[in-house]
Amino acid sequence: MRTSNPALNDKAFQGEHAAFGEAMTLQGTVNKTGVLLICTVATAAWTWNLFLHSPQSVLPLMWLGLIGGLIFAMVTIFKKTWAPVTAPIYALLEGLVLGSVSAMLEMRYHGIAIQAVSLTFGTLVVLLLAYRSGLIPVTDKLRLGVVAATGGIALLYVLEIILGFFGVHFATINGAGPIGIGFSVFVVIIASLNLVLDFDFIESGVRAGAPKYMEWYAAFGLMVTLIWLYFEILRLLSKLRSRN
Repeated sequence: MRTSNPALNDKAFQGEHAAFGEAMTLQGTVNKTGVLLICTVATAAWTWNLFLHSPQSVLPLMWLGLIGGLIFAMVTIFKKTWAPVTAPIYALLEGLVLGSVSAMLEMRYHGIAIQAVSLTFGTLVVLLLAYRSGLIPVTDKLRLGVVAATGGIALLYVLEIILGFFGVHFATINGAGPIGIGFSVFVVIIASLNLVLDFDFIESGVRAGAPKYMEWYAAFGLMVTLIWLYFEILRLLSKLRSRN
């Protein structure tokens, strides 16, 4: 069972069995995901409000969220038993980034934040219904294609960051032209399909009888994909709005 989500990879549930105590449940994972969403929205709303009063003060918070979120994401991935503590901290830190970036873009493109939020959760609901109804079967070919595409996108982003230090920028894919918009649409589609793989992988953990703390870990993995999807939708919308 594969997924391109680094948190929910092939070995995420390996060796994780509830020999004693409660086992992971689907409802429990949903509840934990709700808690993480509340944490993210809380700090995002706080940062957004702070930006309205003092725009320059959110920049340090954004960097704190970026670096801190990465650190706690890595800790959660390598120490799954810590997920009940590290996952909420990760969500709180990511909220700082979401609030800062959203507020900055909202100032330039009025209404873009609520559009991105609506499209993100709309995509989540539609794909969840499609997955549960069997309209999108999770086959080995689908997994392989999504994993390969996600890996390629990740490598491209890393390469872009490295080359950026030397003054090399990928203006075509970052611009608002047809190629740039087409690239963003492609990335949004791949990010969305990652949600389907995440749903399937979470169900495998429930069937495997993973321990209770894996609910937090699974919820964390789903949040990683949701946050990525939100940022990619925000990026696509900003390109479209800049053409007007």
